[in-house]
Amino acid sequence: MSTDAIHDEAAEARRGAFTGRRVFILAAIGSAVGLGNIWRFPYVAYENGGGAFILPYLVALFTAGIPFLFLEYALGHKHRGSAPLSFARLSRGTEGLGWWQVGICFMIAVYYAAVIGWALSYTVFSLGKSWGTDPNAFFFGEYLQVGDPGVTLDVVPGVLLPLAVVWLALIVVMALGVSRGVGATSVIFIPVLVVAFGALVVQALLLPGATLGLDALFAPNWSALAEPAVWAAAYGQIFFSLSIGFGIMITYSSYVHRHTDMTGSAMVVGLSNSGFELLAGIGVFAALGFMAQAAGAAVGEVATSGIGLAFIAFPTIVNEAPAGAVLGVLFFASLVMAGFTSLVSVLEVVISAVRDKLEVSRTRATLLVTVPCAVLSLLWFSTTSGIYVLDIVDHFINRFGILLVAVVSMLVVAWGVRALPRLRDHLNRDGSVPVGAWWIVLIAGVTPLALGFVLVRELWAVLQEPYGGYPQWMLLVFGWAVVVLVAGVGFLLARVPWRPQTRIDGYNDVDPAPTAPLGKDPS
Repeated sequence: MSTDAIHDEAAEARRGAFTGRRVFILAAIGSAVGLGNIWRFPYVAYENGGGAFILPYLVALFTAGIPFLFLEYALGHKHRGSAPLSFARLSRGTEGLGWWQVGICFMIAVYYAAVIGWALSYTVFSLGKSWGTDPNAFFFGEYLQVGDPGVTLDVVPGVLLPLAVVWLALIVVMALGVSRGVGATSVIFIPVLVVAFGALVVQALLLPGATLGLDALFAPNWSALAEPAVWAAAYGQIFFSLSIGFGIMITYSSYVHRHTDMTGSAMVVGLSNSGFELLAGIGVFAALGFMAQAAGAAVGEVATSGIGLAFIAFPTIVNEAPAGAVLGVLFFASLVMAGFTSLVSVLEVVISAVRDKLEVSRTRATLLVTVPCAVLSLLWFSTTSGIYVLDIVDHFINRFGILLVAVVSMLVVAWGVRALPRLRDHLNRDGSVPVGAWWIVLIAGVTPLALGFVLVRELWAVLQEPYGGYPQWMLLVFGWAVVVLVAGVGFLLARVPWRPQTRIDGYNDVDPAPTAPLGKDPS
């Protein structure tokens, strides 16, 4: 074994690794299957042609989603590092792209935990239907105690406690490491999530009026396929639901054995994510059909997405449904599990980058990342103004953070450093799905053009009308300023030198030992 191979093997042992391909796939699915699958996809499909939306959705999956997964898997698996380290090993000048992704993940972690905290509360509330007869008034009034748009420091104890519980659980999981923490969480949660959500779907399908909801969701409006907005919605949904562009898949793929089938794994993850989205659509719209029939209204009048679906519409359904408490527990527990595995993956991007850059222990890196995240999260999102800040940060960081860095990274990798041929060769080394010139064409042209179109549409919408009707100062501080901050700080961090023992220049993707056991999680 060469000196370089021994050095690389030792470095991977320090970083930790998944115990096998199955764990990696479950962790990747756990990252991809998040809140958006449950509360975003059904409504996006309904609004954009119903059953006809499946066509642009599948086109987007195979021309953008899975090809981008291939790209991120190739970057992380070949260069064996976090997002910044993998980009640095690709080319020194691209390291800032990795830190840009790290900054985005840090901001997402800060607010994403709040939604999981709400879902945790509502899992308990479901047992006694604590929201009463007016879920809307309860959520915004008694639970969140929302006031006028602005920023306050008025803490809501009922929000603070579950949020603190979420962060304590996260700190423990992240400190346990890649195998015992990140991997084990997905191995346990993903099967349980599938069973729980499957039970929810069965119960929803048995509700009176369920077929009304399914007809509304799947009735095809073929004329919608002629509208550019529908195709933009399909590409946007695929992009956001697969957890691509965050640096997550770069990080996760660096934790698997060198001789792993990455293209086959990407197909499994992509199709599993889409399968869960379809399952979510069936369950959600079956429940909305029941709600519409009970209210004597059309499905379109009760259909909604996001926070409104989860914390207002679904409690209303629970109030009316037979065995509603069970339905509520299954739904909100599914939100908790889906959100938690996604948040674990988001935090891992930041922790992995800190470990690689500073060469510190897993425990120390976890505390360096999670403690500031938790403090900011508790300060911002346990207050009466937390939901306003969350809404703005989420909208801007997703549209003008993740989308933008994804487009830029594709163009830089394809045209700036012209790395696609060697990344393709790496994927083909052990991949079961052959990657040819078609992939290079997609990543160098089709996918960035499609996502660029989505980005321009989002930018135009915000410029035409202030998002959410919020005051301009809030949009500037929690929207545009946050977007600029994560990019600016990212490129500044790229100027911090790596430790001498971290190999950057001249790094080669060599196999230290084809039959060697996977690295263990250090503490």
